[in-house]
Amino acid sequence: MIAVFIGAALIAFTVFAWLPGGLCWTQEIINFLKGAAPVLSAIIGFIAILIGLADIKDRQEAKKEEEAAAKEAKKE
Repeated sequence: MIAVFIGAALIAFTVFAWLPGGLCWTQEIINFLKGAAPVLSAIIGFIAILIGLADIKDRQEAKKEEEAAAKEAKKE
């Protein structure tokens, strides 16, 4: 429950910092997002590749198990 309150407080601070009547950090936030976009894109791409490789490995394992189960069924 505390995590929800902390998250809400951080989001509220971000909105306050962005609004013209607040801290007026609009340009700084935009500059940060521009600088962080390529890094975040690379990280997300790397994670997507790892997930894809794990999915391929899982499919191969499932196929091997299905083939083994089919061989067992033929024996009986």
